[in-house]
Amino acid sequence: MDALEVIKNWVKKDSEVLDLGCGKGEILKILSEELNTTSLGIEIDQENITLCIQSGLNVIQQNIDEGLSNFGDKSFDMVIMSQTIQVLKEPKKALLEVTRIGKECIVTIPNFGYWSTRVNLLISGKMPVTGSLPNAWHDTPNIHLCTIKDFELLCIECGINIIEKRFFDSSGIENSLTRLLPNLLGSTAMYKISK
Repeated sequence: MDALEVIKNWVKKDSEVLDLGCGKGEILKILSEELNTTSLGIEIDQENITLCIQSGLNVIQQNIDEGLSNFGDKSFDMVIMSQTIQVLKEPKKALLEVTRIGKECIVTIPNFGYWSTRVNLLISGKMPVTGSLPNAWHDTPNIHLCTIKDFELLCIECGINIIEKRFFDSSGIENSLTRLLPNLLGSTAMYKISK
């Protein structure tokens, strides 16, 4: 099963969804069309906002790093933060905010503990460039890289419940090996969480 299928299984039909860092709106569009969700995207990039609007999606321009105080507690059934938390200045604050405004949340992270990242760093002595971390260290939007273990420890520290978790290989597919040794063999991790 790939990440999009997992998201579709975790989001309930006819629910209210907020996607933080929605990019071009691909996830929102699929959820709206296939699950009849009422969806809202938050995005900072004007080009992506234009593409969302052209696709008929509701999106507002907002910098997540400046806070989410314009949203009330538990105001969405599901808040999605896919490949976004690691680019934020204060990931812990963002995690607390998404679990405040969402009844449930989906967070997807690239795993810096992935085996090829470890080997690349060991052999080259340089910050690795991989499929899930495709930019050089000086040109990356990722400012807070973490491993699966790091993220789970942060959830414990914040009193956040991990309802379900899934791990995907570099092809974006979940398999028995990623389930067996997620911090070593999972290129990306996806969590369903709540406070």
